[in-house]
Amino acid sequence: MTFLAVVEGDEGGWHADRDALTEAIRARWAEVETDSSHRSEVRSLIWSFETENGPGEAYLHEDGTCLYMDVWEEDAMWLVLAFRALTPAHLDLVFCDQGYTFDVRVPTGTTEVELMTLVNAAG
Repeated sequence: MTFLAVVEGDEGGWHADRDALTEAIRARWAEVETDSSHRSEVRSLIWSFETENGPGEAYLHEDGTCLYMDVWEEDAMWLVLAFRALTPAHLDLVFCDQGYTFDVRVPTGTTEVELMTLVNAAG
């Protein structure tokens, strides 16, 4: 399933630190392949990795304000929180699935349990 984490509003030129996000992903999954060849607007940097649930992939929009995730929900939640940790507190971050069966704002400092509660309440 595909999930998205997108910064909404005026980000004032902010974009995710690609190196810091890569470090966070590598801290979770030991075997991570990165591909920085520009394939499209939404695939400017791609991370491929093996999760406990099978293969996963995350990719960053070229403007650095949207993370797409083709992973299981629990892995997507972890990735969203890693992305949130790199996002300034004054910016809104929205987490949703591709079908918009849920759409939640992720405040700074949100835990995995809190995010699961938000998602379950929205879905």
